[in-house]
Amino acid sequence: MADTATSVQVDGNTMIGELLMIDQEVVPILLDIGMHCLGCPSSQMETIAEAAMVHGYEPDEVVARINTFLSREK
Repeated sequence: MADTATSVQVDGNTMIGELLMIDQEVVPILLDIGMHCLGCPSSQMETIAEAAMVHGYEPDEVVARINTFLSREK
């Protein structure tokens, strides 16, 4: 798991695979938007924005939720 003290931020163009390398604890957020195939090779190469849109969510809202999670204090 990455050290979130540096307050890593992502955007809609961040790949799901990259996001999982940043912090695997973000998985519940992805599952909550319906992204249940996180192990699929295709999902690893999908951007956060693409995943949000495919599952019927506003990409900016999903990115904001992820960034809020990533900026939490440990």
